[in-house]
This record gives sequence, C-alpha cells and structure tokens, in this order.
Amino acid sequence: MSVAPVVMTIAGSDSGGGAGIEADIKTFAALGVHGTCAITSVTAQNTRGVLSIYDLPSHVISEQINAVCSDMDVKWAKTGMLSSAEIVAVVSNEARSHGLSLVVDPVMAAEAGGDLLRKDAVRVLKEVLLPFSKVVTPNIYEARTLSGIDIKDVNDAKIAAKKIAELGVEIVIVTGGHLDASDVVYESVSETFTVLPGKFLEGGTHGSGCTYAASITAFLSKGYSIIEAAALTKSFVEKAIVSSMKVGHGVGPVNQLGSTLRDVHRYEALQNTISATEILVSCDEFGKLIAEVGCNIAMATPEASVATDIAGVSGRILCVRHKPHIAGNVELGGSYHVARMVLAAMEFDPWVRAAVNLRYSKKVLHICRDMGLTISSFDRADEPGQTNTMDWGVTYAIGNFSSDTLKKVPDVIYDNGGVGKEPMIRLFGKSAEEVAHKAVKIARVYSGSSDLDGNYIDG
Repeated sequence: MSVAPVVMTIAGSDSGGGAGIEADIKTFAALGVHGTCAITSVTAQNTRGVLSIYDLPSHVISEQINAVCSDMDVKWAKTGMLSSAEIVAVVSNEARSHGLSLVVDPVMAAEAGGDLLRKDAVRVLKEVLLPFSKVVTPNIYEARTLSGIDIKDVNDAKIAAKKIAELGVEIVIVTGGHLDASDVVYESVSETFTVLPGKFLEGGTHGSGCTYAASITAFLSKGYSIIEAAALTKSFVEKAIVSSMKVGHGVGPVNQLGSTLRDVHRYEALQNTISATEILVSCDEFGKLIAEVGCNIAMATPEASVATDIAGVSGRILCVRHKPHIAGNVELGGSYHVARMVLAAMEFDPWVRAAVNLRYSKKVLHICRDMGLTISSFDRADEPGQTNTMDWGVTYAIGNFSSDTLKKVPDVIYDNGGVGKEPMIRLFGKSAEEVAHKAVKIARVYSGSSDLDGNYIDG
C-alpha cells in the first residue's frame, strides 16, 4: 500500500466548485497528497460572486479538526476562509493543540466578488493566528491590509512582506497576480528575499489564491524547501490558469487537473494510434488501399489545437511487396496532413478525433456506401488561393454534407485529385482504432476475402 502525506484544509466551501475547500481538495489530489478538511463556512457562490455565507458553529469546526487529527498523521495544514474573529480563534487553538504547521491564505474577498473576512477578524488573524504560522500567502491587497503598506511594485511588496513577518510568521509570500506576476518570498529567519518572476496568462483565475496556498502546503508536506515549493507552486498555478474552463457567466475557475489530464490524453492518443497501426499492418489486404504517397493515421487529444497535439506516424505506412509496412514511429506531431484533417473535423464535432487516408477507388467508395458510411467530397479546382488544402477541403466537404442548422462530419471525405495531386479517400472516426477497424473491413471486402458482415470467404 502506497503512503502519501496527509494534509488538511480548514476553509469555506464554494458551492460553485471553483475556490475554497473544493479547490484545495482538487489541488491535493493533483499533487499526490491525501487531502482532509474542516469546513468553516458554507457559501452560496458562483462565478459571479458570493451570494450568502453561513458560518458553521465553532464546536463543529473543532470536531472536524479533532476527528481527522486524532486518527491521521497530519503535519501540514492550510487555512482559507476564516470569516469571523471567533472562527479564527478556534482554528488557532486547534492548530496549536495538534501541533499543525500552518500555511495561511488570508482570504479577504472572493475573486468573483464578495467579502469573506469581517474586519474584526483581521485583528485576531494578526494577533493570534499568524504569530505561530509557518507561511502566509497574501496577494497585494491582503498584504496591504496586513502591513499597512500600499504596494505598487516589487520593492513595496518586499517592504510589506518584512512588515508582516514582524507579526511572527516565519515566511511571507506576496503573490504577484495583481502586480507584475512576480512572487516575493521573504524568509524571516535568514532575512532573505527571493523574487520569482512570472508572466500573465490567458485564463480564469477564480480559486487561484486557494490553489496557490494548497499547493505550497502539499509541496512542503513532501519535504521541499520553501523556495522549491514556491517555484513548483507558481508553475502549477500557471498551468491551472491556462487549463481553466468557462463554466459560468463570471470569472472562470482554475483547473488543477488540466495539466495532468492533458498528459493522460496524450498518452491515450499515442497508445490508441500505436494499436491502430498494428491493426493496419497485421492485415495484408490493407496494402491494396495504401496510396502511392503512402498513408497515415492520426488521433487527436480532446483539447487539440495544433498538429503537435495529435499522434501520428512520423513517416508513412507504405506498401512493400503488396503488404503494409510502417516507415517511422508513432509520436505526437508525427503527421501534419492527416492532423490538419482531424483539426478541421473537430471544429464541427469535437468527438471526431481520428482519420486515415486511403487510395482513391470507385470500388472503395461503393463498399463504403454499402457499409452504410456517410460520404462527402470536395473538388481541388474550387480551392481558393492561400489556403491549406486539408483545412479547406474538409471544411468544404462537411459544409456540403451538413445542413445550415446541424453540422455533421461524414464518415468519408474524398477528392478526385488535381494536377500533380493524387486523388484520395479519408476515413474519419472517434478513435484511431475505430478508423483502423473500418479500413481493415473495407480492405478485406475490396480484396474479396470477406463479406460486409466480416465473414471470411474461401478461395
């Protein structure tokens, strides 16, 4: 049985799923630590703001912390929304009692709008909670409230960080999302500053502060130094912002699992395409469907936007002595032309993520029709100048096939070629394996070795 550090978040719940406890637990899971929680407040919240707040009774907060800490080995915890002086006090007492190393996210307002910390709680936060905390991670507005310093640049952030450290907290990290994207780390014991530069990125930021503090907590629980943890956290949060999804009408939440899922999707596309090439080359009859220029098969990740998001054969599948052979390796960005077809198809239907090109033959088209496959085509003579044939051709064929109200990708798109251009058939599907199986079935019927039901024919 694997062992992972157990960490805790003591924070409010965001009903919209973008910040608070929900963001923290997702962050812990993405970073491979076991997340536990003690909910301090329940908010009615969405991407546009906080509508209402219900604080849990102090004894309920205490009971949650005690239940976890009496059973599990929790060394590191983070605090988020502690809306009242009473809640700050009870969390401070419990954290001291259980010897928790605290990362404090001094949440004062929601990214989407709405105050989350009452003014009387700020004094208790400064006088009771921060003096024994390990790390505090304010943004520039929170740092101004805690330090009294108006922050306009990195130098101001340094002054504010040092001022906050005088409250007793060991490490102050002034995050730069509202400044110039640079984070300022101040270690009070050594009296040293470290500036971690960054850049502004396109994407939703709801929950970014919670995610930052939760990430720091996770990395520190794994034994990283504060500078290592801060650098890794910055990279993690940046990826979460880039991967954010538009789920409402306001500020989009960060996506903590976006980078992980992207890696999973790439692996799945690679494995599926490798399997598909094996299906094709194991079928001798498929050699008869390979075009003179060779053929390729490709599969995109769900979020594909460029050719390097698509797995394909780096060379081609060729016909050698009447049998298919792979000349190259399956890799991301392995195919440009088939990748362009897939990207064009995904503009209309994101589920159509794979394609293979085949030698043009009227008999093949007849077999496709008999199999019940839908078919469309384009004429290279109609292609406008300064366009990519695959982009334009596939888009034109889909438009020709579909209605104005419902755009559907046909199973087959072909063209009759042109001057110096070989005619070609393209077979589309949801996965590389799916189109490979279709291509093998077509090849066997074409060669006369099986019928449309896949039954082998003797002789």
